[in-house]
Amino acid sequence: MQRKKATAVFAAGAAILSLTLAACGGGSGSANTSTSGSASGASSSATGGYPAAAKEITFWGWAPGYDKAVEAFNSSQSAIKVKYEEISPGAKGGYEKMLNSVKANQGTCLAQVGYETLTSFAAQGALEDVSSYAKSSESEFAPGAWNSVKIGEAVYGAPVDQGPMALFYNKKVFEKYGIAVPTTWAEYQAAGKTLKEKSSGKVSLTSSYLNYDFAGFTWQASAPWFGVEGDSWKVSISSDATNKVSAYWDGLVKDGVISKAPMWDQSWYTGLSDGTIATHVGAVWIAGILKGDAKGGSGDWAVAPMPQWNAGDTAVGNVGGSASAVLKGCSDPEAAWTFAHWMSTDKDAFAGLVDSAALYPAATALLDLPALAKEDPYFGGQKIFDVFKDASGKVVTGWTWGPNMPETVKTLDDQLGKTWSGTQTFEEATKATQEKTVSDLKAQGLSVAE
Repeated sequence: MQRKKATAVFAAGAAILSLTLAACGGGSGSANTSTSGSASGASSSATGGYPAAAKEITFWGWAPGYDKAVEAFNSSQSAIKVKYEEISPGAKGGYEKMLNSVKANQGTCLAQVGYETLTSFAAQGALEDVSSYAKSSESEFAPGAWNSVKIGEAVYGAPVDQGPMALFYNKKVFEKYGIAVPTTWAEYQAAGKTLKEKSSGKVSLTSSYLNYDFAGFTWQASAPWFGVEGDSWKVSISSDATNKVSAYWDGLVKDGVISKAPMWDQSWYTGLSDGTIATHVGAVWIAGILKGDAKGGSGDWAVAPMPQWNAGDTAVGNVGGSASAVLKGCSDPEAAWTFAHWMSTDKDAFAGLVDSAALYPAATALLDLPALAKEDPYFGGQKIFDVFKDASGKVVTGWTWGPNMPETVKTLDDQLGKTWSGTQTFEEATKATQEKTVSDLKAQGLSVAE
């Protein structure tokens, strides 16, 4: 796809993003379709404003359970018919398929898009602003999740899930070495030193973190990497606020408390399983990773709130989450929003997504789902989602992903690899990522504030 000059237009006050890159049920599940996104009123033109003939829209995604949610919605009313098509996960071809569809004006209405990629889609003019239908639903979602589907006043879809962060720690290891659960980052660093000393270097505090995981730490520290200044993108990956986080992790590397086992490597799973890696600060979905790939740690692990920079603070970062995004050219954006909102807020439908895909809801009313209130044997009987329920409302707002995150992340991972090995500092890594990102955005024709 050939890229031409792009423009970024932000209306003052409203700040509606218009970046363009010329590139290229039962129970609570009763439907009540109003413009605020509910679903049963959609069954007739008299109650829902729709004609007798069903509106037909297509939804692309890959998460397990989406097909069942679509079936439930179609059974709940007759005004909107959703056709679900499973596609490859985004980074494995799904996103390219979506962008090609928009370019070809094929009229696909909805697609599963990760929050970190949604801004890139908006920058390419690939999303439809559905704020006129969606605004009244803002209060139904966790602030961090809602902020992830909007740019300025434009809303591009419905939040589905979220990834608030917390401290996963091996309770058995902590008790063995007499370490209290850290509540601040200073205490976390001290815990690492104690573990190293008392275990004679056999137990590491944690391991390396990559791209979006590292971003989660700066997110918590109110150090956004992207923003808007006038009609330009502001890139602040190597800001003073980010450098504070960088200096902290440089300190942990120098302390020798970081495991040599890279995240996602088999050695990482082994360390989490046998207790030689004592913690991981990560998103809610890490619970599933531990249970599935670190089975040897069953009964040993627990979850606590994310460590804070200052005692008494409650700020939380976020890693992951996705939206049902409305693609540009959708034949009926209102119908698309109606279904997207329903799938994100219907208790029965989302319970299926919790069971099949382990999604953690962005809708605040769903944080009390029975599936999220169970004692978990892997975590010693702890009701771990109580921690994440509290954390979800404390995710720092104001974070915006950049317009070309795939390239930014590629550069960041290359740089972080050097940093974890001790050949450069985190500040050098973020500075190099900043410079490459600015260069790439300018090459794409985007205006960048210096």
